[in-house]
Amino acid sequence: MRLPRRRLAVYCVAFLFAIVMNFAVPRLMPGSPVDSMIAQLGPRATPAAIEAIKARFGAIEQPMWQQFVDYIVGLAHFDLGVSVKYYPQTVLEVLGRSAGWTAFLVVTAIVFSLSIGVSLGALAAWRRGGRFDSFVSPFSVVMIAVPPVIIALATLFIFGVTLRLLPVGYAYDPSLDPGFNFTYFGSVFLHAIMPVLTLSPYLIGEFQTTMRSSMISVLGEDYVTMGRAKGLSESAVMFGYAARNAMLPVLTNLALMLGAVFGGSIVTEIVFNYPGLGLTLYTASVARDYPVIQGQLLLMTMATLGANLLVDILYGVVDPRIREGRA
Repeated sequence: MRLPRRRLAVYCVAFLFAIVMNFAVPRLMPGSPVDSMIAQLGPRATPAAIEAIKARFGAIEQPMWQQFVDYIVGLAHFDLGVSVKYYPQTVLEVLGRSAGWTAFLVVTAIVFSLSIGVSLGALAAWRRGGRFDSFVSPFSVVMIAVPPVIIALATLFIFGVTLRLLPVGYAYDPSLDPGFNFTYFGSVFLHAIMPVLTLSPYLIGEFQTTMRSSMISVLGEDYVTMGRAKGLSESAVMFGYAARNAMLPVLTNLALMLGAVFGGSIVTEIVFNYPGLGLTLYTASVARDYPVIQGQLLLMTMATLGANLLVDILYGVVDPRIREGRA
């Protein structure tokens, strides 16, 4: 499967623009990493300590053009630098420790929401105008409109503080040693329930709304009528004929929503103290840790562009008409 050159050029331009923005955005914040580290030392900020900090992180205080050149050279060598907040760890080590938890959280929320949202959308379209559709469709709009921070705080208060059914923070019980055993995996599962429930309402609402609209547009097609004429069951026609061909807009919407999902995961991880990329970005922003912020934003950008590229490829696999048009 090959993509048109114009489409590939769009991805390249978007990636180059993201590189420039990743460099510029952290430096628009007031203060600097060196000033932040000196302030954290407090009474321990002796002249010798200040000189040591400036000697190690003085490059961050260089002229902007020199910093940008160093940044581009580092990217060319896959070197994102050393973290200011987590010194002497490198940015790759910091992000590598956090990326797995965010990926687990986001993928779980997407799979969970996709299965529920698509099913609800298909049923609402199949029974459009009925009681089920009249309840589910407006409720999906409400779920899309509610900010993740509201859902996170409500979930935390109800299930974590009031009912005390679920743990209120961390990715697993701190008293456990990570290992390949049911106790550890069970703890990871319990700690992920509330973050996943926080990310899911928006996704379920988007998937339901998109699937319903797409499904209604294909219900009048000839192949759906033929399925009914064959005497197939209602579920076979609904999912085997109509829903299958209505999935293309859902795939597109999934790629477009990935940026919003990452944004929601940042808020979610901060509220639940979940050790993912969102919490890492927050702590790095407070410490003015330019290298980690740059690496974090670059990673999220690459994930979003990669998802859109994957959807472009899947389009040609799912719909042969698109594949023939690219040939």
